[in-house]
Amino acid sequence: MKTRREHCRLSLVAVAIALTFSVGTALADPPRRVARLAYVDGPVSLAVAGSKDWVQAGINRPLMPGDRLWVAAGARDEVQIGGAALRMDASTLVSVLNLDDRTAQFQLTQGRAYLRVRRLGPGEVLEVDTPNLALTIRRPGVYQLEVDPNGASTVVAVRGGQAEAYGEGNAYLIDPGQSYRFGGTNLQDYQYASAPPDDDFERWAAQRDQRHDRAVTRRYVSPELIGYEDLDDQGSWHTVPEYGSVWTPAHVAPDWAPYRDGHWSWIAPWGWTWVDDAPWGFTVSHYGRWTHLDAGWSWVPGPALEQPVYAPALVAFVAGAALALAADRGPGVAWFPLGPREVYRPAYQASPAYITKVNVSNTVINRSEINQVVNVTNVTNVNYANQQVPGAITAVPAQAFVRAQPVRQAALPVRWQALAAAPVTNKVALAPQALSRVMNRPARSTPSPAVMARQVIAHTPPVVPPMRDVAPPHPAARPATVALAATAPRVKLLPPFKPGRPLAPLPPPTKPAVATTPGAAQRAAGALPQAAPPPVVAGHAQVARPPEAAHSAQAAHPPQGGQLPAVAAQPPRSIPPQHAEPRPQAPPSQGQAQNLAQGPAQSPPARQARVEAPHPPEPARPAAQPPRELPHQLAQARPVAPPHPQSPAHPAPSHAVPPREVQHQPPQARAAEPPHPPPVHAEPPHAVPPREVQYQPPQARRAEPPHAPPEGHRPPPPPPPGAQQQHPASVKAADHHPPSEKARRKDEQQ
Repeated sequence: MKTRREHCRLSLVAVAIALTFSVGTALADPPRRVARLAYVDGPVSLAVAGSKDWVQAGINRPLMPGDRLWVAAGARDEVQIGGAALRMDASTLVSVLNLDDRTAQFQLTQGRAYLRVRRLGPGEVLEVDTPNLALTIRRPGVYQLEVDPNGASTVVAVRGGQAEAYGEGNAYLIDPGQSYRFGGTNLQDYQYASAPPDDDFERWAAQRDQRHDRAVTRRYVSPELIGYEDLDDQGSWHTVPEYGSVWTPAHVAPDWAPYRDGHWSWIAPWGWTWVDDAPWGFTVSHYGRWTHLDAGWSWVPGPALEQPVYAPALVAFVAGAALALAADRGPGVAWFPLGPREVYRPAYQASPAYITKVNVSNTVINRSEINQVVNVTNVTNVNYANQQVPGAITAVPAQAFVRAQPVRQAALPVRWQALAAAPVTNKVALAPQALSRVMNRPARSTPSPAVMARQVIAHTPPVVPPMRDVAPPHPAARPATVALAATAPRVKLLPPFKPGRPLAPLPPPTKPAVATTPGAAQRAAGALPQAAPPPVVAGHAQVARPPEAAHSAQAAHPPQGGQLPAVAAQPPRSIPPQHAEPRPQAPPSQGQAQNLAQGPAQSPPARQARVEAPHPPEPARPAAQPPRELPHQLAQARPVAPPHPQSPAHPAPSHAVPPREVQHQPPQARAAEPPHPPPVHAEPPHAVPPREVQYQPPQARRAEPPHAPPEGHRPPPPPPPGAQQQHPASVKAADHHPPSEKARRKDEQQ
């Protein structure tokens, strides 16, 4: 019984925990970081999540999942996120797929991108998805990606760090100094890529890196603060006894005040967000606090050891602004910056832990003060320092506020004495409109529909913004659901790999000649080597590799030992043996020619010999010597065989196979023996066979014409007297045949 009660009690506790977790999930806190559009040069267009309309992109715009950036020809831009910066060259389309406290996921549909990663926290995911692969950053470094205009291939170059390339059924680990061009979606079609060009875009990206690394402001702020390097050129740092190190802007108008040069925009999930026009305005508008000193306005940063938490605007709104504005302008909105040690109360839904974190990371404040303000619904007894500063309050008509119009152009004259004692609130009782999300400036260039509809490969599941985040909460914006479905990015999510599997590091190359080391000039320019060892399969060997394409079916095995698939035919070492046939272009050595001569007779070698015939006699002469090492009678008979018409009738030698090898080199042999008589050179190729060896050598037959042909039926005439000694052959014949009796008598009578 007692055991049953304990189980029931544990079940109730588990249910309570689950309900608490569900409530916390329903009231989920917004991300503590955002992506910032930090630099714009040229026609750069922006399409916010769920919208088909493209407008001109402005600096300091916070980017969230679903936002898209198009960099037209001749333009470039930079997006900052945490400890990373993504820079885009001309004709580049980038979308934000996912962005939260631990994940930053971008979609590179077309163009060229330069990614600099300075810090990568534990468990942090930074991914760039392309039509061919998903690249996950593993270590800080410099990464370059380029997607060709038709989306058929993606170039990945790792200057420093380490990355993981994921495809359909395969994953590779890419180390520093490696550059590859991937085609298809399974990472089987890849080859070495050339070194990145040292062009104007590369130099500009390197200058931006150096500017960030040399910033003086990093001494006073957290390294996680976005955009702090922009403060160096636009102000100065000094120390005040009350707040410590503060930053004072330079080159501002006499009536300048924080949150005056810019506009308000509705950006989910925060709601009304300030977008500053100054290049240095992002950091000082979303972090820290402002104070008014004798020299003017100064910005007080938060504690350098705290991880900063982004806030849409660290301001307080004047509740009675509508009563103090001019009557002919209608209702208006007024605000002023929060000062040091003043509590920021978000207008959006957030947990107490988030409210505490967003305050302690941006100013030095006691947590008890935060809890006191958070737990009280209506706070009316708080004294705000900047509300009493002349010129600190800025006011605009309500229509200019909700339509994202420039504040300075629409600013209203403020009766400071009336607003100094007005109640303060953290909310604006105005509903957003269709024009509240971005300034109404038509884009000068937009990407083609084919490029926007291109599909990419993703390893991390992307985040689609909820409808409440895309559509403003009023009836006029309800059709945004259809726009969201029409503009949602096309992403093909890869099957999840088993978690916890260690990725095998790239082993040292077995052949040092595979990797090429850049020279001093290339290292100075930041160029990558043109050839590098192939990537290593990233720890999922059990995943079956899909078959190769028809043109590379013979190289379907995984790349090992520095050998690339058949499609990687650009570098010399990447050509497989069945495609590498450079040897027929050069004459073979003596050993190779001898092996060919002693091998079996086949028709292809004969054709190969005929192809080599047009070579000049000088280079071909060494190759013609080995065939002479065949059997002796063949070597002697071949050059002297006469063109006798009866040669085919004579029987061939018993070794009929080797003579065929002699036919393989007739042009070389004839070219190597010009002193022989012309009949030998004019001999047709089919009369060469060494079967003519059975005839008497030509030298003996040429010696017969001076002698008289023998006539066996007629005796020779009697020799003249005294001529018997001149003909020993006749005397020798008489010894064998003694004269008859009649002849002896005739001699006696004479």
